[in-house]
Amino acid sequence: MHLVNVMEQLIINIVEDMIAEGKMCTCARCKLDVAAIALNNLPPVYVVTTEGESIKSNMSQYRVDALRMVSRAMEVVRKLPHHQ
Repeated sequence: MHLVNVMEQLIINIVEDMIAEGKMCTCARCKLDVAAIALNNLPPVYVVTTEGESIKSNMSQYRVDALRMVSRAMEVVRKLPHHQ
């Protein structure tokens, strides 16, 4: 059994999607900065899963909140990136 923060997984997936769409810097530092800012502004959502089990609860509102926060975090990182 594993304890999983569903919000963290959502944020990482959304950030990866944004990178794939060319909407943000592809460096590891920017990716992690965006994820950290977004996660620090959202409540954690923990669930217990068994190995290989998918999370099938209603995630639509969590995804909307995560998308909104990633967009805000991207703006912060764009204005003040930690790289040159």
